[in-house]
Amino acid sequence: MHNTIPAHGSLALTLLLGLTHGLPVLAAETAPALLLARDAQPGQSPAGYLVSEKFDGVRALWDGHRLRLRGGGEVKAPAWFVAGLPPQALDGELWLGRGRFDELSALVRREHPVDAEWREVRYLVFELPGAPGSFAQRATALREVVAQTQHPALQAVAQQNLADAKALAQRLAEVVVQGGEGLVLHRADAPYVTGRSDVLLKLKPVQDADAVVMAHEPGQGKYAGLVGALVVRGVDGRLFRIGSGLTDAQRRSPPSLGSTVSYRWRGLTRTGLPRFATLWRVREPGL
Repeated sequence: MHNTIPAHGSLALTLLLGLTHGLPVLAAETAPALLLARDAQPGQSPAGYLVSEKFDGVRALWDGHRLRLRGGGEVKAPAWFVAGLPPQALDGELWLGRGRFDELSALVRREHPVDAEWREVRYLVFELPGAPGSFAQRATALREVVAQTQHPALQAVAQQNLADAKALAQRLAEVVVQGGEGLVLHRADAPYVTGRSDVLLKLKPVQDADAVVMAHEPGQGKYAGLVGALVVRGVDGRLFRIGSGLTDAQRRSPPSLGSTVSYRWRGLTRTGLPRFATLWRVREPGL
């Protein structure tokens, strides 16, 4: 029975090597503080930002001791994978390749890692948590850390300056046509901060976000006896419906109440709710 309702600077690497013990080790169930992106506006100018590809991976924080998911759980990676990581704290994405998120999600959630699978995983890092200086300086220092570490799976995400909105749109088109998700813009002059902030923007041809499932709305017509829509709560606390994108299997056995789903939409209604909200995927706990 379903519940229902009707500019680059340089920074001496030695400054960063002072963080030899990385971040404090927290309890596994405690979610680490991370920087989260806001949506870029139409016609966004890249002036003052460094731009990189937005990789569709699993966010992972290396705290100098353990590799942790954004929900706080520890990644069950092979010993060789984490043994080669540096003592500095790192923030980035575990990544298999464009269009392989579901495969990666299953791999990361295994209680016992499969060594052959992890040989394909890359740890694409874009931040040195807690390090001093601007983001441009930290990006330079991060490249030095990765070069000195010489871990085959560790890669620094490439950052670039773009001239104007036209160049930004062109770069977005290039990434999307190659199967990528979109772009990330990070204020070059920003100190290290956490939480959802305008210093980090995401630019995608189709917007997406997460929401919590609050109820299952019964279907009608061909969906009679099944779930017609999910009633979800967005990040702003408002309720809305997601009726598109559910598979027949999901209509028979929908995402559980309290679970988190990702959805896509195009623009907002007059009341500020997502227009044409479509279920994208169900987020696994902790990812």
